[in-house]
Amino acid sequence: MTKKITIAIDAMGGENAPEKTIHGVYLFLKNNEKKNDFVLSLFGDETKILKELSKYDINKQNIKITHTDSVVSDKETPLTAIKNSRNTSMWKCIQSQIEGESEISLSAGNTGVLLVISRMILKMMSEVAKPALAGLWPNQNGMNVVLDLGANIECNEENLIDFAELGSALYKSLFNDKPKVSLLNIGSEEIKGTETLKKAFKRLNGLSDDNNFIFNGYIEGNEIMRGDSNVIITDGFTGNIALKTAEGTAKFITDNLKKSLTQNFVSKLSLIFSYFSLKKFKEKLDPRKYNGAIFLGLNGPVVKSHGGTDNLGFYYSIDLCYKIVKGNLMDQIKNNLNHLKSDKKK
Repeated sequence: MTKKITIAIDAMGGENAPEKTIHGVYLFLKNNEKKNDFVLSLFGDETKILKELSKYDINKQNIKITHTDSVVSDKETPLTAIKNSRNTSMWKCIQSQIEGESEISLSAGNTGVLLVISRMILKMMSEVAKPALAGLWPNQNGMNVVLDLGANIECNEENLIDFAELGSALYKSLFNDKPKVSLLNIGSEEIKGTETLKKAFKRLNGLSDDNNFIFNGYIEGNEIMRGDSNVIITDGFTGNIALKTAEGTAKFITDNLKKSLTQNFVSKLSLIFSYFSLKKFKEKLDPRKYNGAIFLGLNGPVVKSHGGTDNLGFYYSIDLCYKIVKGNLMDQIKNNLNHLKSDKKK
């Protein structure tokens, strides 16, 4: 009998939990009702979880509940969390991976605490110096993987090389396609950028091959969504600013488009004829579809859902977890790091 995929879920993390988390669980079960290859392992207040589950017509055979007495506060600092979080839903959720009871963890809780706890429990992979926070980003041809998005403010060239291998492995596990890697820079010429970027550029050129990833050189911020590359590498400081800028721009466009199309009778009339095109455009920019940042470089994958997302956003983060495990992410990472290890011996 084939072992089922077990996704460990911190049911109490983020705003409006466990209401939104359980609603997200319901949506995932509803959209995958013909599948029987997974278990959703929920950690949190059992009474509250059961109350929320009772609102939906859910087949509970794919659900497991582990009661925990406490929750990581959004105001908690990583330092205090080390002392006070061992009985929380977040801690127990991640710990289940080490105990062999799950393959991946998901939480919408405190990001800083989640990163610290994940690193404490799962430990870093011996071949990787720093973990990276990776996210999905739409492009003209499909999807990008972008990292780092904020886990590391400063990075050297070795860190960027690690991120390229980790990001490529994630892309292969999710999309079963050849990763094309680019370094985010202020220009496409080889002479542009910092010394760190120039050294990373040279190394990535040497690592480029058909088995792991193809290196496409530098990419500028305005080219990220073009789709020529699908794995974008940068440090956490730059990556986080790029992400927040893109999110703000998308919201600005959709908000102002809606305002322009509803301000008078003529514009409202035109909205009738362009409704389906505009709906498709809005769905393309809906951040909930890309909810879920992935901690890479640990001895197990951890997904961070946005704390303020709604039930639909949380559903997409559960779906992301499922796809990551189905795509054998950890095997892909180990393969890529072996490729990197052999290159260092040359």
